[in-house]
Amino acid sequence: MFDEQGKLTGIDLFSLKTVQMRTFHLTWFAFFLCFFGWFSHAPLMAATIGPDLQLTRDQILTSFIASVGVTVFARLIVGSLCDGLGPRKSYVVLLTFGALAVAGSALAYDYTSYFISRLAIGVIGASFVITQYHTSVMFSSNVVGVANATTAGWGNLGGGVTQAVMPMIAGAMAAMGFASSELSRWRPAMMVPAVLMLVVAWLYWKYTTDCPQGNYEDLPDQRPQKRAGESGLFISAARDHRVWLLFLIYGGCFGMELFVNGRAATYYQERFEMREYTAGLMSRRSSA
Repeated sequence: MFDEQGKLTGIDLFSLKTVQMRTFHLTWFAFFLCFFGWFSHAPLMAATIGPDLQLTRDQILTSFIASVGVTVFARLIVGSLCDGLGPRKSYVVLLTFGALAVAGSALAYDYTSYFISRLAIGVIGASFVITQYHTSVMFSSNVVGVANATTAGWGNLGGGVTQAVMPMIAGAMAAMGFASSELSRWRPAMMVPAVLMLVVAWLYWKYTTDCPQGNYEDLPDQRPQKRAGESGLFISAARDHRVWLLFLIYGGCFGMELFVNGRAATYYQERFEMREYTAGLMSRRSSA
């Protein structure tokens, strides 16, 4: 069941007995929530956020581009954190930061403050890096592809689910009297993904380890090391042409997904005059 490195050689979806399977389920759920929070603004933009903050069409589009674009740089940083701090601490830090960013966006009062909040929220898009890193060190080569694909797929689903769920959450907040007006119902709604991310951050800290043997701080030999003659792990990767080929392929595929997640609901509302909830459901189908 385990190889010589302690990696799991099979996937038992209904088991939480091993640290590998606990990591498997917590990585995809953490990734799911990060995507949920990352795109939580998208289905609410046209009907509530935009009018509430009096944003122009160009300002809305710029905020979306900023929220997506910043993740490119965040992923470079988070990748280095995984090598240095380990995936466990890195995910806890990212989830906590993401929770504060999503909750803090509810305090935006003009375009500038909103733009800054969307930049901060975009950082949690780097959760993909930790998810893939952590499952890669927990599963053996015979199943690591399936583990990576499953955790990434279930995690990406958060970007679609938020399209359908956030309008309902915002509506419930208004119905329960947590919003001062119909346009501001998006503000208390942001507390829901924020709280969930904090809960998962605690679970991640308590029930996962950096590698099958334990945490990097206790097992420095398990931490990724430079090979003789290498100037650095990042530089070595950047010099490999295969990395850049994957960069181009991933940019085309994942870039399209991000565009649909971020703009579909607004498009349906503006082009077909759909209600917020209906547009969210349609966007979820498009994202899936």
